[in-house]
Amino acid sequence: MKVLVVDDEILSVELLREALTITGYQVDVRENGSDALAYLRDHGDCRIVITDWEMPDMDGIELTRRIRQETLGHYVYIIIVTSRGGTANVVEGLEAGADDFMSKPFHPSELEVRLRSGQRLMSLEASNMTIFALAKLAESRDPETGAHLERVRGYSRALAAHMATGGPYSDLIDATFIENIYLTTPLHDIGKVAIPDYVLLKPGRLTDAEFEIMKMHTTEGAATLNSVLEVAPHASFLRVARDIALCHHERFDGSGYPRGLKGTDIPLSARIFCLADVYDALISKRVYKAAFSHDVAKNLILEGEGTQFDPHVTGAFVQLEETFRAIVTSQVDP
Repeated sequence: MKVLVVDDEILSVELLREALTITGYQVDVRENGSDALAYLRDHGDCRIVITDWEMPDMDGIELTRRIRQETLGHYVYIIIVTSRGGTANVVEGLEAGADDFMSKPFHPSELEVRLRSGQRLMSLEASNMTIFALAKLAESRDPETGAHLERVRGYSRALAAHMATGGPYSDLIDATFIENIYLTTPLHDIGKVAIPDYVLLKPGRLTDAEFEIMKMHTTEGAATLNSVLEVAPHASFLRVARDIALCHHERFDGSGYPRGLKGTDIPLSARIFCLADVYDALISKRVYKAAFSHDVAKNLILEGEGTQFDPHVTGAFVQLEETFRAIVTSQVDP
């Protein structure tokens, strides 16, 4: 990752350059804020700026303000290096838009830790942008509404958060799992981009042959997300997205598709999302059915406990009835 150091003191620059180079960063240097702004406009791959507070012409606070005013197309993580202390100075820097502070003289290990924080933020931004782009692709073909996507991600997050508090899956569910399932559920039907219009957009029930074609959206979606995983193998959110896309039509008793997985062989994220997706389909109007009430939908889900749905997920659903109702009320077009 490229780092821009902005400082007019040669000794400070060399100390930062050495520490950054040792830890594997590419370093560019500018001596004043005006040159730094021009550099950032021309170098979209520079995502981290380390700037001294006190500089002639434009100090680090003003540079930070100006960076936040720029339309760069991406977020720039800004660390201000200063010998100043006190709450008032910290507040001034944060209000200007700084992300972090480092005191002079700095220790290389402290610098490395603060840079890792910046990288985590950059990674989160990249994952959100990837999800947004793929979701827009799915949206271009999928007739489902945006409100449906918002509801199912809300249900899924609520179920995962509840199951994290106790039960047999609590050790599998942490904050990252909950965030990933919330972020990636809009991609569950991305494979529908590969389904012909005469099947995807048919105003009525599908024939057996058409349903076999429709089933392919699970494997097509997983293949699409796997291709992204090949270039970003450490992106955990993509693995969750792939598992949901591939397995959200599997059934707990093994009678689902595309692989006929059974029980805990189905990824937990897909078992959670399966119930969320089915619930929303039941309470929503479709061309082939009227919208069911919450109570009817609840009874149908309870009938599917142990066959279509993981009993532990069903139990969480029962505990979260009012949460589900609130999510429906907060969104439009149920």
